[in-house]
Amino acid sequence: MFTGLIEDIGTVRRLRRSPEGMELLVTTGLPTAEFALGESIAVDGVCLTVTSVGDGFFAADVSPESLERTGLGRLSAGSPVNLERALQFGARLGGHLVSGHVDCQAEIASRQPRGNAVVFSFRMPADSLRYVIEKGSVAIDGTSLTVNAVDDSGFSIAVIPHTLESTTLAGKSPGDAVNIETDMIGKYIERLLCRNSAEKERRQGRIDIEYLAKNGFL
Repeated sequence: MFTGLIEDIGTVRRLRRSPEGMELLVTTGLPTAEFALGESIAVDGVCLTVTSVGDGFFAADVSPESLERTGLGRLSAGSPVNLERALQFGARLGGHLVSGHVDCQAEIASRQPRGNAVVFSFRMPADSLRYVIEKGSVAIDGTSLTVNAVDDSGFSIAVIPHTLESTTLAGKSPGDAVNIETDMIGKYIERLLCRNSAEKERRQGRIDIEYLAKNGFL
């Protein structure tokens, strides 16, 4: 679990692709001496497992499913990536709860300065857009941001200078794709409501002793 507060912008040193997926080696200013093999780290918002670690770098494997669903497959040597280590219990939750399980990719439709901020608008698939609400939270390449507005095709956010400088958003332009994780709370609520509704319909459609007696058959 993560918070969406980026701790470092790492750099992809090496990519090794295979039919089984991809190995990613990333250099970072984070204290890699504290990294443990098997711990989770979010790379551009994708939860990966540390498989090896050295002085100023770590490696992680990327599954075929993650390559298909996220933008990690477009990375190359030298690409900057947002990094965040897993949330520790008892730590402050400065952003919002982020699982590191990307829902989809969105395309940057526009980038416009507004006051001291930069406003980005995004186009994204409707099946994921339904979980995005005005003034709600969304993780973009792992960065926790507040939604300014939502319409039928996408949403917009305003990025303050500190966030722009501390994440890879500074280098993003219209046409670029980003990883999107919508707020997990909305997805759980929808799942619960749909399950309860389906159970209610199933019970209403069931013919049993109670149903027969109630309707005069017994």
